[in-house]
Amino acid sequence: MHQEAEAWKNGDMPLVPSSLRSSRGKAVLIVFLVVTLAVFTWIAPPHEVVLHNILHHLNILPFLLAGMFFGWRGALKTILLAVVLQTPSIVRHWYRVPLDAQDQVVELSTFGAAGIIAGVLSDRERLQRVRVEATKIELERVYNELQQNIEQLKKTERLTAAGQLSASLAHEIRNPLASISGAAGILARGQASLESRSECLTILTKESQRLNKLLTNFLEFARPRLPRMQSIESSELIQSVASLAEHASYSERNPLMVEVEPTPREIFCDAEQIKQLLLNLILNAMQASESEVPVLLRSSARRGWLCIDVCDQGKGIDPEDMAHIFEPFFTTKENGTGLGLAIAAQITMQHGGSLTCHPNEPRGTVFRIEVPLAAEGDRLPQ
Repeated sequence: MHQEAEAWKNGDMPLVPSSLRSSRGKAVLIVFLVVTLAVFTWIAPPHEVVLHNILHHLNILPFLLAGMFFGWRGALKTILLAVVLQTPSIVRHWYRVPLDAQDQVVELSTFGAAGIIAGVLSDRERLQRVRVEATKIELERVYNELQQNIEQLKKTERLTAAGQLSASLAHEIRNPLASISGAAGILARGQASLESRSECLTILTKESQRLNKLLTNFLEFARPRLPRMQSIESSELIQSVASLAEHASYSERNPLMVEVEPTPREIFCDAEQIKQLLLNLILNAMQASESEVPVLLRSSARRGWLCIDVCDQGKGIDPEDMAHIFEPFFTTKENGTGLGLAIAAQITMQHGGSLTCHPNEPRGTVFRIEVPLAAEGDRLPQ
């Protein structure tokens, strides 16, 4: 296509349509018009000035058609053919009706110039069309390459993520296995005291439970359950979570304060998943807060979204850790798995929302869940 464009620019490409049959038909039509006008001009009586004037004006038709169909070269060839065929008429009338002969020469020149101008414009339009087509093909090629690169990047990203998850999982499993192996070795030697055997059994039980929790969370992250969507009133959901949190052991030292927006709002969600997500965030906030310091659970609606904030007044999260807290296996807790917040973020994404974190004022951290409010078509009949 670039070569074709260069051919148009250099004038090396025939200025004819792509269809040979169509170009021949147009060429035959133009020649027929030129010959017919020349014949009628010759056979028309010299004293029929009006008829000759009409025939002279009709010369513009083949000239413009030639310029439009075949460019300025085609128009020039048509003009030369018309001049050759109409020269005998011009010579014959030059002495008998000089005014008509002069008028014929002027109109051949004027209409010929118009045909050449039309041909130049037509050539430019064709060249522009070729350039546009070439640009289109180039853009399609670049788009296809970009799509291939994106797919390759996605594949590489998935492989990288799988490698990171595998390495992190192996690292997290190594410590419990080392403890289990050490305790089992002590028991296997049979020389441990009763107190040591009891301690070893406690280690085996504790580390086995830790491994089970780790693998369970990993499977939930790797193969999340699809949400079972239903319409639920937001304040009802929040009050239900607050009731669950009040029965947790941490609630005895960290009271839960609830601020629910007074206007009823409905969300379309998996209520169990959102409740579990909120409960985990509340328990984390209670663990992070000092004794007797309340944890705030509040909700608000804005621009089609329901925002639920869980606010604590703990030590907060280091700025360098803030960007990694939703990554799998990243944790600052001694016994944490590092999958809780990753699973929570995944759940909110499945609901078309987001989970974010930012510092609380004057101290502590705020985790914000944003989920879309239910549309009219999503609401279940009462």
